[in-house]
Amino acid sequence: MTGSEHGPKEPKGPKGAKGAKGAEGASISVFELMAPYEHEQVLFTYDPVAGYRGVIAIHNTTLGPALGGTRFWSYETDEEALLDVLRLSRAMTYKAAVAGLNLGGGKSVIIGDPKTTRREILFRAHGRVVESLKGRYITAEDVGTSVEDMEYVRMETSHVVGVAGRSGDPSPVTAYGVYCGMKACAAVVYGDESLRGKAVAIQGVGHVGFHLCEYLAKESARLFVTDIDREKVERAVHTLRAEAVPPDEIYDVEAEIFAPCALGGVLNEETIPRLRAKIVAGGANNQLADERQDNVLQERGILYAPDYVINAGGLINVYSELVGWTPERARKKTAEIHDTLVQIFELARREGVTTSEAADKVAQRRIQQVGTMRRGFLASHAHPGWQIQA
Repeated sequence: MTGSEHGPKEPKGPKGAKGAKGAEGASISVFELMAPYEHEQVLFTYDPVAGYRGVIAIHNTTLGPALGGTRFWSYETDEEALLDVLRLSRAMTYKAAVAGLNLGGGKSVIIGDPKTTRREILFRAHGRVVESLKGRYITAEDVGTSVEDMEYVRMETSHVVGVAGRSGDPSPVTAYGVYCGMKACAAVVYGDESLRGKAVAIQGVGHVGFHLCEYLAKESARLFVTDIDREKVERAVHTLRAEAVPPDEIYDVEAEIFAPCALGGVLNEETIPRLRAKIVAGGANNQLADERQDNVLQERGILYAPDYVINAGGLINVYSELVGWTPERARKKTAEIHDTLVQIFELARREGVTTSEAADKVAQRRIQQVGTMRRGFLASHAHPGWQIQA
């Protein structure tokens, strides 16, 4: 699922949870790193023949089987990979809950060079691990992986979505949801949801970012784009008349909207003071470096669209494959992100909380209600197994 993952408020972990050492140099155990997130299961697998080192995290299956993409990344440390998959999977739980989908949250990370050409043996190894979970976890593409990689996964397991000939690449639907969410933000901040003439600074013009640019260009928004890949920037400049901005200057652009569409953690104590925009609305996951940054944005009068709400289109797209929705129905469901954000903004205003806190409340309420219902049912019936409902 392109786009993992601030998501729900970052739980307070042990000292030094950003890495392998605590504040005084003491080692942090794997279980100490995991404890604050309250996962149901975390699976570590090593296959030396395939060169596979992977972690699958299942956060919560109250609403249904855990679904989340496979991220392939060259992490500096194993601890960094673990923390990433813990945060991403927890965000998927909340993303599905707020979107009203009957899914739980999960995620995979594969540790290694995402540019490797040994993809079949690697992703078939990953598929075997997914198969071992017997449907508790369903995977899809994410950062560093592709639809073609998921075809290799499907050779070993049926618990994979977003493959060719089915729902396919979720990026266009993710971008459409972000576009709808931007319009909701504009209505709140500017009193008009039209994006015509508004300047949008897009950080990252890969799959999601470029499709977002296309939607914005059709509405005659002014585009300022950046990416660490110069070819992607040039594509947006030449085809959509966007203006190129150096990566380290995108925060300083005079724009109404800042759209993070690359990796997470970009909104922090150094970058937020530089923002000129009144809205942050983008497709990236984990946009906030830590839980304090949503308060900083609010104090600066910047409206933040919680990332796991606004970028849920990709999840909706692959969910449609599981339940047999038509592309039209999936697109209609994705358009509901607009109204969901409006409700979250109103809840935040009414209760005097940040938009992140309001989104978390909506997600937690649904999980608790369904959990209570299921516990009551299972108290008097045999466990029915997972049946995904449309």
